[in-house]
Amino acid sequence: MTFNEIINFRRSVRHYKDLPIDSEKVKYCIEQATLAPNSSNMQLWEFYHITNPEILKKLSVACLDQKAATTAQQMVVFVTRQDLYKTRTKKMIELETQNVHKNSPTLKQEKRIKTWNMYYGKVMPFLYSRFWGIWGIVRKILVNIIGIFRPITYQVSENDVRVVVHKTCALAAQTFMLAMASEKYDTCPMEGFDSHRVKSILKLPCGAEINMIISCGIRDEKGVWGDRMRIPFSEVYKRI
Repeated sequence: MTFNEIINFRRSVRHYKDLPIDSEKVKYCIEQATLAPNSSNMQLWEFYHITNPEILKKLSVACLDQKAATTAQQMVVFVTRQDLYKTRTKKMIELETQNVHKNSPTLKQEKRIKTWNMYYGKVMPFLYSRFWGIWGIVRKILVNIIGIFRPITYQVSENDVRVVVHKTCALAAQTFMLAMASEKYDTCPMEGFDSHRVKSILKLPCGAEINMIISCGIRDEKGVWGDRMRIPFSEVYKRI
């Protein structure tokens, strides 16, 4: 399918046929999702591909027994892992150091490596660290002072950063759904679920958060609730 056809094929399907789908194709679509853009390439996400019937049944209950869950052949749980920021920053320092050695003139390599070490070794850990909101207050005070003298990002509270992590994960979820559509598989992003039960079922650590759960399958005739409706484009499009 063309990209336009993929966009139009994808619908939120709330009832699936009792037909199996290829787990390897779903896994491939999850792999495609990892190519989604994300903030500072931190990749603070994990993807739980659920194919076990018993776990699917437990998740269906945690998803309030909505049809999109109870009829799903498989599910993918998109999880944010802000608590892994230290591990991710180390990987990024390694990656960017390799990129500098590979792509930068020799005379500029030392300076650029220092820049990346500062960014991922100091700035990112300071931005992503959490301590009962206190670090967020400190960051807000600093940026408000700096903002007097030059443009700066003001969204640095602990809640602001949490939003960024979830936005990043949502971009991966959207990429996954489009990849599934390209395989002519259907999906439904679900935000109606008991997050405590889901974390318990998947044995997730305290620092993990559920971004969304996406059910997967092949649409039943009654799986799509009517024609697609969107607010008129003229109302939402603002050209400046």
